[in-house]
Amino acid sequence: MPSFSVRSRADSAEIRKAAQAIEQAAWARLGFLNFTRSHYDHYAALLDRYSHLQLCLVDDDSGYVVAASSCVPFDWDGSPLPEEGWDWAVERASRSTNPNAACMLAISVPEVYRSRGLARRLIHAVRQRVEEAGLTALVAPVRPSMKSRHPDVSIDDYTGWRDDGGRHYDSWMRSHESCGGQLIGACHRSMVVDEPLGFWEAFLGHRFDRNGAHIIPGALAPIEVDLEKGRARYEEPNVWFRYA
Repeated sequence: MPSFSVRSRADSAEIRKAAQAIEQAAWARLGFLNFTRSHYDHYAALLDRYSHLQLCLVDDDSGYVVAASSCVPFDWDGSPLPEEGWDWAVERASRSTNPNAACMLAISVPEVYRSRGLARRLIHAVRQRVEEAGLTALVAPVRPSMKSRHPDVSIDDYTGWRDDGGRHYDSWMRSHESCGGQLIGACHRSMVVDEPLGFWEAFLGHRFDRNGAHIIPGALAPIEVDLEKGRARYEEPNVWFRYA
């Protein structure tokens, strides 16, 4: 059986570079998400500032990084988490000077290494590192991976779907639940991308000829096109999980 070690981006420039490559490859088809305001303004700087919290799994035999996570600390008084989700956590982390909690932002696993339980191993590792760092809470705006098959279904209805065993219908939500996460609610505007039509048309490779909702590949909800304003807006719904 292969064995893996937990390392962080702080350990070496090579691990940092490999982690960046894995994250970029894993999210390439959803590259428009890089253009939420908080992502564009703060994300890269936060990963560098808190590089000890950016964990990776390294294959002990090959030395390859096979999975990467991102996590940022922020100050939180335990009040209800907001609708803005991912964007809010990044923005808040950028302004926090005395953080007491952490937010797990992403787990990235290349397709060739998926379905091996690596994501769950990395979630456990993040939980342990957060505790070791003296942070007292861990939350995550989880992106339900199978929701893209049902973009017209509201996130509130979707989170209520269960399989025959009573588990979450969504496989990624099941993973978080099996690792000790508790679903505490939806964040309907977790990542917001509001850009000119030219941005979207260049990314998607086609023109928009009507107003209203459009389904785009990989998105969890439709984008809303306004031809008169020459803009389109995407509001990605996620679900908040909290770990004890």
